[in-house]
Amino acid sequence: MYCMHSLLAEATNATFWLPKGVSSVASDVDWLFYFTYWVTIFFFVLILGLVVVFALKYRHRPGHEPCAPGPSHNNALEVIWTVIPTILVFAMFYWGVRGYMDMTIAPPDAMEIQVTGKMWTWEFTYPNGHTDSELHIPVGMPVRFVLNSEDVIHSFAIPAFRLRKDVVPRRYNKLWVQATEEGTYPVYCDQYCGISHSRMISEVKVEPMSSYRAWLVKASNWETTMTPLEAGEHFYKTKGCMACHSVDGTRIIGPSFKDVFGDTVEMNDGSKVLADENYVHESIREPSAKVVKGFQPVMPPFTKESLPDKDINAIIWYLKSKSSHFKGDMGAGKKLAAPVEKK
Repeated sequence: MYCMHSLLAEATNATFWLPKGVSSVASDVDWLFYFTYWVTIFFFVLILGLVVVFALKYRHRPGHEPCAPGPSHNNALEVIWTVIPTILVFAMFYWGVRGYMDMTIAPPDAMEIQVTGKMWTWEFTYPNGHTDSELHIPVGMPVRFVLNSEDVIHSFAIPAFRLRKDVVPRRYNKLWVQATEEGTYPVYCDQYCGISHSRMISEVKVEPMSSYRAWLVKASNWETTMTPLEAGEHFYKTKGCMACHSVDGTRIIGPSFKDVFGDTVEMNDGSKVLADENYVHESIREPSAKVVKGFQPVMPPFTKESLPDKDINAIIWYLKSKSSHFKGDMGAGKKLAAPVEKK
C-alpha cells in the first residue's frame, strides 16, 4: 500500500511527458497513463526482441536443412497470450472508467462556471453573472465547468489539471476539478478550430478564496477600479482581440489597430469608411457588415451579453491611444480625477 501511494505521489510531479499535476484527479490520471505506457513498452521490447532473435536464429543459411514442420498449435502458449493481455486490458478499462466517472460527476456543493468557446477565445461566466476571458478559481474548492460553443467544435484543455473535454455547439458538456496548488496554469484549445486556433490560449489562476472573491468584485465593477483606457487594454487582451489584431502594425488575421482610429479605411467592396466610434461599434456587433480590403469575414459577432456597450466604449479609448490620427486629449482616458469630499 505504501508503494502504491508513493507511486501516486510521484506521478503528479512534472516529467518529460506531463506537466506537474495540481488537481485531485491528477495522480489517478498519471498512474493510469504510466501503467499503460510501461505495459506497452514491455510488450514492444518483448515482441520485437523475439522477432529479431527468431529472424537471426532461423534465417536461411547455406548447408542448413530446413527445420521439420512444427506443431500446428500450442494450447498452453495460446492460453497465456490470450489471458494475460485480456487481464491487462480489463484492468486499464476499469481504472479508466472509474477515473472518467470521478472527473465527470461533480460534488453537489461544487461552484459552477460556464465556459464558452468561440473563435478564437475562451469566455468564462461566473456565479454572479460576470463574464471574463480570465479564469480564476479558488484552491481546494470543487468547481464545475459547463461547456458550450458559439460556433465550431473546440476542446477545453488544462494539462496541469489533467482535464480535456470537447466544446460542441448546441450541446452542453460538463466536467469538474478541485485544484490542489496555487499558481497560474495554461488553458488550451486541443481541437483545430480555424485559422487562429494556435492563438486560442488563456490562463487559469488558482488562488485563495479571499483573493478569488476580491478579484471577482474588482473585475465585475471595472468602472470603479480602472480608467477607460486601462479597461480598454484589458478587454483587448482578454476578449480575444489580440489573437487577430496587433497594435504595432503587424498583419495577423485581421487589420492592425495601429493608426486605425480616425483613418479612412477601404472595404472589400471598394467603399471607404471613416474609422470612428460608429464604425468600431458596428465592427464589433456586426463584423461582416463592413470588411476591410484584403481580409476575410471570419470575426464572430459580440452580443451585448458578452461585451456590453460600456466595454466597447473602453475599447474605443484604447484604439484612440494607438492611433496618430486621433488628436484629442487622452488625459481623461489616462487618469480620472477622484471625487472631492465636501466638508
